[in-house]
Amino acid sequence: MGEELIPQRGNYKKLLSYQKADVIYQLTYHFCHTFLQKGDRTIDQMVQAARSGKQNIVEGSMASATSAKTEIKLLSVAKASLHELHEDFEDYLKTHNHRQWEEGSVELDTMRQLGRDHNDAEYFMQLALTRPPETIANMTIVLLKQADYLLHRQLQRLGDDFLKDGGFSERMTRMRKDNRNNNSRK
Repeated sequence: MGEELIPQRGNYKKLLSYQKADVIYQLTYHFCHTFLQKGDRTIDQMVQAARSGKQNIVEGSMASATSAKTEIKLLSVAKASLHELHEDFEDYLKTHNHRQWEEGSVELDTMRQLGRDHNDAEYFMQLALTRPPETIANMTIVLLKQADYLLHRQLQRLGDDFLKDGGFSERMTRMRKDNRNNNSRK
């Protein structure tokens, strides 16, 4: 069987970037609704940024079969939303006089390893239920940096694939030419 015009794609739940974004969304929701004061506009902004990060990965993945441009654009929006959220967590630490884990600290190194070893929200939510807000904020910052790295790599790969193979329009043209050539030989 040859190339498919509209290949089966969109299994976003297998993407590490999606899994990480899902963990970030759940941690952010818990953090905001547990530690920020009801009525604080930051709650909606942070939860929405976390949701946007996750949902744009979903939407981009689902559009991938017919539009590399849309997929790249939506993954870039996801990346930007997660950057916004990163800034919000850093602001929380600063405005509440909490320490942000510094390079080389035991906490940072431990969390980086946990982030590499686990991508399931349930694992991190169990940790979050017993941790103070500054720890959850720092945990989420580490996961945000990891998600950013994953999205950066994903975007690079998509760009490379597009340059190598083209997109949907090129695939359509290639398949039409192949079909025409096969029919003319018969």
